[in-house]
Amino acid sequence: MERYSANEEETEAIGWKLARCLSPGAVVAFTGDLGAGKTAFVRGMARGLGITQRVTSPTFTIVNEYDGGRLPLFHFDMYRLHTADDLFDIGWEDFLQRGGICAVEWSENVRDALDADTIYVDIRRGEEENQRVLTLHGPGLDAPEWKEDAL
Repeated sequence: MERYSANEEETEAIGWKLARCLSPGAVVAFTGDLGAGKTAFVRGMARGLGITQRVTSPTFTIVNEYDGGRLPLFHFDMYRLHTADDLFDIGWEDFLQRGGICAVEWSENVRDALDADTIYVDIRRGEEENQRVLTLHGPGLDAPEWKEDAL
């Protein structure tokens, strides 16, 4: 399914909506150019989970952990990783077992480690300066709350 965002706040709102539907252990894998809005989407997810901490890109730390919401959020940035083996080396399986939500930026670098239940979010620049085109696919996205008129 495709969604359109005219600005960062709308991108966050789509992330908020998705997070409210997620179950423990969900993995959301992001693709998109640098500056496309992946971290903004994750900020919205954090709000949707009830997390009030400031959400930042984990580019240099690989993973940021956020608690205090309905579920913990583990925000990964795989930009510096090159294979699925690198992901397992940082404890991927441990994060999956902790019952939180794993949000994975630059997921194309570790695609082999992602299972069939992964929700994929691709964010691309639209025709207007701040417009974004978000393409989401994966399990559960055919639920009534995701109908076009629900956003």
